[in-house]
Amino acid sequence: MTNPFLVPSTLPYQLPPFADIREEHYEEALEAGFAEQAEELRAIVEQEAAPTFENTIEPLERSGQVLSRVAHVFWSMTSTDSTPFLEELEERYAPRFAAHFDSIVLDPRLYARVAALHEGADASWTDEQRYLVERRHTEMTVAGAGLDDASRERLKDLNQQIATLTTRFDKHLQADTNDLAVVVGDVAELDGLSDGEISAAAQAAADRGLEGKHLVTLPLFSGHPWLASLTDRGLRRRILEASLARGTRGNEHDNRATVLELTALRAERAALLGFRTHAHAITADETAGDPERVLAMLERLAKPAAANAAAEARALQAQIDAAGEGYELAAWDWDYWTEKERTARYDVDTAALRPYFEAERVLVDGVFHAATQVYGVTFEERTDLVGYHPDVRVFEVRDEDGGEVGLYLLDLYTRDSKRGGAWMNSLVQQNRLLGDPTVVMNNLNVPKPPAGTPTLLTFDETNTLFHEFGHALHGLFAQVTYPSLGGTNVYRDFVEFPSQVNEMWMLWPGIVEHYARHIETGEPLPADAIERLQASESFNQGHDTSEYLAAALLDQAWHARTAGDEVADVAAFEREALERVGLLIDTVPTRYSTGYFQHVFSGGYSAGYYSYIWSEVMDADTVEWFKQQPSIREAGQRFRERLLGVGGSKDPLEAYRDFRGRDAELQPLLERRGLTGAE
Repeated sequence: MTNPFLVPSTLPYQLPPFADIREEHYEEALEAGFAEQAEELRAIVEQEAAPTFENTIEPLERSGQVLSRVAHVFWSMTSTDSTPFLEELEERYAPRFAAHFDSIVLDPRLYARVAALHEGADASWTDEQRYLVERRHTEMTVAGAGLDDASRERLKDLNQQIATLTTRFDKHLQADTNDLAVVVGDVAELDGLSDGEISAAAQAAADRGLEGKHLVTLPLFSGHPWLASLTDRGLRRRILEASLARGTRGNEHDNRATVLELTALRAERAALLGFRTHAHAITADETAGDPERVLAMLERLAKPAAANAAAEARALQAQIDAAGEGYELAAWDWDYWTEKERTARYDVDTAALRPYFEAERVLVDGVFHAATQVYGVTFEERTDLVGYHPDVRVFEVRDEDGGEVGLYLLDLYTRDSKRGGAWMNSLVQQNRLLGDPTVVMNNLNVPKPPAGTPTLLTFDETNTLFHEFGHALHGLFAQVTYPSLGGTNVYRDFVEFPSQVNEMWMLWPGIVEHYARHIETGEPLPADAIERLQASESFNQGHDTSEYLAAALLDQAWHARTAGDEVADVAAFEREALERVGLLIDTVPTRYSTGYFQHVFSGGYSAGYYSYIWSEVMDADTVEWFKQQPSIREAGQRFRERLLGVGGSKDPLEAYRDFRGRDAELQPLLERRGLTGAE
């Protein structure tokens, strides 16, 4: 049988032919893809003709089509449905990928051609062509293309070592997360959970051969959504301590040595490139510009956030004392008593709202319906098309005039072969140069209930689905000419902005009433409950902002290491970094601790975890703008055309100004998070 990666897919929208893909196809296609693109690069750099856009940039954009097809699927599978075979292949090929892309971005002959074009821009170029040349030149310069031969060779070696270590970190984390899932022998310990949650825990245990028991699998972040409901304090503690222990237990999955080596190599690489630290190297090609601006913002918010968290802790302790419980508030108690405090203040118990957030209704009548109302797109499930796993669903997206937009894949449920967290990625990205359409996918990690039992989402899981779908819309709506500018290929500290904006529709009038209906009665979520939910949006923001800022500042601390800077003790380093900014709070653990900080040690967000709150400045400003518009359909069209639709083909801050008419203002964010004291 012909290797399906070696030719374009004939399925609608070039959906990868998952039913035909076998494990043995990956390595053959990867090797063919590497060789093909290397030959294409050779043809570009060895030509005698003077560089032009048509003989340098355009063929570079056309290159690597086989590698692109196999790589998109390969990297998707290693995170969503990995196998021992794929894990071994990933470990071998991560440094190969690093070496291959270095052979392109660090090629001095290619850099000379790109530099010549950058210096002598042609007046006939389109705005997108001009921006593409600028991006190529900046990326190659920051990557080290201008180094001498010896330095370039050392850089390539460092990049391969770093790729190996990031793969190792991810592998260790997934294994330790699976190992630390909490086994519950007595169902009485699960008091407070819904029948559906208890069934999901029983199913998770059964899937591991633990019949008669229940299994609490761990999400990526510190803690667990069920901590808000579980009445058994001992079990709450077991769950949180298991979560916090990942990657630091001194076993074969310990990530501490990997982090030390990885951050040291990143520091050495930064110095080689002429930057003071890895954080300087990363932010040099982001909207932030330098880590000093990042730290100024994060530290400006840290003090009022910590003060708010302290006030929240006092209120929770008062509740504990009033209830006669006789213990001191601990981190594993926070979510449980927060729900009680939320109920007392706003008469809102988010855990009790789960019957209103049945997954199918949230998806079809909530997430999809909102996109239809705002952007005019429609969704139809394509049961004739298959994904990479039986749980994957495929939907066709069309404009209101029937025009094709793309395919959307959803993989909702957790499993041992999937890494934690929630994310979006592209399988095929639209571009006019190659005539490619768009196929995007969302992954979440919702516990799967037994067959025939409805999936009831938590309030936070519902919000996460809206968030990740915002990324998907960014990928679906982008219309560009050149592949490297497609979809969400924007600055890291801008990419979260569209997804954060999409969260607003979760409780938007006319949308929340459409999907939030009781699973048994069909009654909509009462209007007064919606009002109380909206009123409580700033509730617990001291905790939430503090745990996020702690993680963002920890990321900055690790990547402020300079070459040769020694760190003897990971735990001490983390403790000192958080204490220095006033965020070492026993009752509010950092959202991600070093041993399981996947975002920055294997997920592409190194020195960039700050980007969530950096993007939220624009998000909060945009939400205020939408609230002022008489028609969300007209407002949505403007947002789609001027911001989502440009993908990475335009400077993102310029695109924001084009959409909004000015730069984003900070005040809406401060008000949203209750941080006006930081102003």
